Amino acid sequence: MRRLSVALIHHPVVGRDGAVMTSTVTNLDVHDIARSARTFGASDYFVVHPVEAQRTLIARIVAHWTGDGRGLARIPDREPALSLVRLVATLDEARAAAGDAEVWTTAARPRERSISLDDARARLATEGRPVMLVLGTAWGLAESVMSEADAHLPPIVGVDAFNHLSVRAAAAILLDRLTR
Repeated sequence: MRRLSVALIHHPVVGRDGAVMTSTVTNLDVHDIARSARTFGASDYFVVHPVEAQRTLIARIVAHWTGDGRGLARIPDREPALSLVRLVATLDEARAAAGDAEVWTTAARPRERSISLDDARARLATEGRPVMLVLGTAWGLAESVMSEADAHLPPIVGVDAFNHLSVRAAAAILLDRLTR
């Protein structure tokens, strides 16, 4: 099976007005996606943020739950998940750290070059380059990221075609569907 990692992008993402922007980090995204990544066997969880102060904040969150942080003594079950977090400034850094991984993205709208989840699972089961599931914060990944992706996964569609999920929920659902 190919190595699978996850990347959460904070720049370039799209804002409410459609303009490219940089979003801020949320503690819940760091925790919950790390826990999903660990649960479904991802090798790494890259939190991608170009602002050093935001990466410093993430490092403090992770340190609290790993190493000699106070959280580790209180809830040791979080350490295996939070130890997957890798802090990088750009998607290119994450791809390089993941062994020149293929970039697979998803969005709320269907895209050209989409592959089915059945095809994605089959590809993961073969030998080949590592795969990185790339997710965007705010209103999703900027077109510059989407257009450079190696493949796009279909949107997650709920009841009555409603698909406005948090990135944390989308990550968990996609990881489950990709690894089962």
